[in-house]
Amino acid sequence: MLAELLPNDVDGAIIISNENRRYFTNFVSSLGYLLVTRKDSYLLVDSRYSEAAHKQAENCTVVKFGKLSDDLCDIIKQNNLKNIMLESASFTLTECAYIENILDKAGAKAVKSDELNKIINTMRLYKTEDETEKMHTAQMMTEKALTETLKLIKEGVSERNIALELEFRMRKLGADGVSFDLIVLSGKKTSMPHGVPDNNKVKNGDFILFDIGATYKGYHSDMTRTYGFGNITAEQKRVYATVKQAQQNALDTVREGVMCGEVDKAARSYIYHAGYEGYFGHSTGHGVGLEIHEVPSVSPNSDFRLHSGMVITVEPGIYLPDNFGVRIEDMVIVSNDKYINFASLSKELIIL
Repeated sequence: MLAELLPNDVDGAIIISNENRRYFTNFVSSLGYLLVTRKDSYLLVDSRYSEAAHKQAENCTVVKFGKLSDDLCDIIKQNNLKNIMLESASFTLTECAYIENILDKAGAKAVKSDELNKIINTMRLYKTEDETEKMHTAQMMTEKALTETLKLIKEGVSERNIALELEFRMRKLGADGVSFDLIVLSGKKTSMPHGVPDNNKVKNGDFILFDIGATYKGYHSDMTRTYGFGNITAEQKRVYATVKQAQQNALDTVREGVMCGEVDKAARSYIYHAGYEGYFGHSTGHGVGLEIHEVPSVSPNSDFRLHSGMVITVEPGIYLPDNFGVRIEDMVIVSNDKYINFASLSKELIIL
C-alpha cells in the first residue's frame, strides 16, 4: 500500500519510528529499519530481535544485520534504488547523516522532506476494524479499572496511590501498559489540565479528575471523568453542568465532512457564553491510535475535515486557577452522520 503512494520519482522509503514500523509490520522493537521499495519491504533488525521478527513480522523480509552500513547498502544496490525518502519527523540530525552516508556509499540519494510523514499520517488516520477493536478493548480495560478503583477512594487517600491502583488494575486486566502517565488530581490541582499526581490527599468538597487510558496491542484509549467527593458547592455543580453540555454540543457536531474547527467551536462557544471565556485554553480534541496524540487536531480555526473511520477525542474543560477544574472526555469514531462512542461510563455528576 505505501509503495503505491510514493511519488513517481522515488524508489523507496526508510522508516525508523517504533509506531510506524509496528503499523506496517505488526512487529514491536526498540530499534529497526524498515526499507520499503516498489516491489518488496525489508525489516532490518539486530540479533536482539531477529528470532522474534522472523516469527512475528508481517508484510516484509526480515534481515538480521551485523553491520547496518554494509547490509543496508547491499539491499539498496541489489534493488538498484536511487532516490529514497526518509521519515523526516523521526530522524535526528546524527541519524540522518549516518543514513545519508550509507545511501551515498550505495549510489543512492536521500530525499528529505515531510512528504513521507504526510503519506503515512494519512494512512493511519483511517482505522481498520482490527484497530478499532483493539482500542475498544483498551477502553473497556480503562473503564473497568476505574470502576474498581473508585470503590477504594476515601478521605485522606493520595492522588499518587489512586494512580498506582489504576495502573495495577489495568495491567491485571491485560493491558500492555498505560497510554500516558495517568493524571489523577484532586482539589485545587484539578485546575491544572495536565497536573501530576503526588501526595496531595483527597478531602471533603473536592473534585477528583481522572484523565486516563490503557494500551492494548499497541493501541491507546483516552478518557476523562470528573467526580465530586463529599459536599460540593453550587458553583462546582454549575461548572460541571456547563462542561457536560459543551461536550455534548461538540459530540453532536461530529460527522463526515465537518471541519475540526466547527467541533471545537461547538464546545468553546458554549463555555464562553456561559461566562467562562479564558478558562478553556487547550484544544477540544485530537486523533488517537498507535500514539496518544495523532492527526487531526480538533482545535480552533482548523479546516481539517473529518471522515468516516477517523478516531478523535472530545474533551472540553473549564479550569478556575487555584480553585478547581472540570474536564469530560470521550474517544469516538467518526461515521457518516453521527459518531460512535468508545466510552460507556456515565457522564452524570457522581458524588463519591
